Amino acid sequence: MAPHMNHPYHLVEKSPWPVVTSFGVFFLMSGLVKWFHTFNFNLVLISLISLVLCSYQWWRDICREGTLQGLHTIKVMSGLRYGMILFIVSEIFFFFSFFWAFFHSSLNATVEIGLMWPPSGIEPFNPFKIPLLNTIILLVSGVSVTWAHNAMLQGLHSQSVQAMVITIGLGIYFTLLQAFEYLEASFSISDSVYGTVFFVATGFHGLHVIVGSIFLSVNLLRIAMGQFSSYHHFGLEAAIWYWHFVDVVWLFLFVFIYWWGS
Repeated sequence: MAPHMNHPYHLVEKSPWPVVTSFGVFFLMSGLVKWFHTFNFNLVLISLISLVLCSYQWWRDICREGTLQGLHTIKVMSGLRYGMILFIVSEIFFFFSFFWAFFHSSLNATVEIGLMWPPSGIEPFNPFKIPLLNTIILLVSGVSVTWAHNAMLQGLHSQSVQAMVITIGLGIYFTLLQAFEYLEASFSISDSVYGTVFFVATGFHGLHVIVGSIFLSVNLLRIAMGQFSSYHHFGLEAAIWYWHFVDVVWLFLFVFIYWWGS
């Protein structure tokens, strides 16, 4: 039972997870450097396992605070919304840097890449094959995740579960298609600035799709456990905002990098 408070704010209890997670991130970066130089993956694997376990327990505590302890008041949820909005804004600027690099290189092709775009020797993907299919998949997933949200607002939990399952399935399908596309690519990340920008931009987007799918899966579990109601479901809203952001970024990637850039 939470103590009685005369304010709507959540004074967070002491937790070991921020410190432990920080060490996990530090060793993950060290492990990546070690992997690049010695091809030894052991430290990366241990760090990833540590991060997954710490993240699970940290998020578990937050879910308990918001549901069982009732510490996520309207004021707290308002702060969480602003925090999520600022996080998405930071992600927008993250991808903006990739588009900046792309347009700087494509609109001012140098002699080193043959004074042309795509650079000489690069055979780009046909935008109307797998890229177009992936665009349709993400657009449909945006519809299904909106269906999940509307169903939750109306208290239709079974429909919300169905829509979330569809969305997660589409996210996994997108990831598999992108992996197949990478395997079939005729160029690599080291093939001029085109290969670097293409794989870094689309690769980070693919990573965001994976993270978004995990985010949605956690919320699907929470829906099934009855932790959400029609008026108290910010975790689901945050995941939906993130997924819509991933959808919009892909539209820009498809139009500019796949279609216009080819």
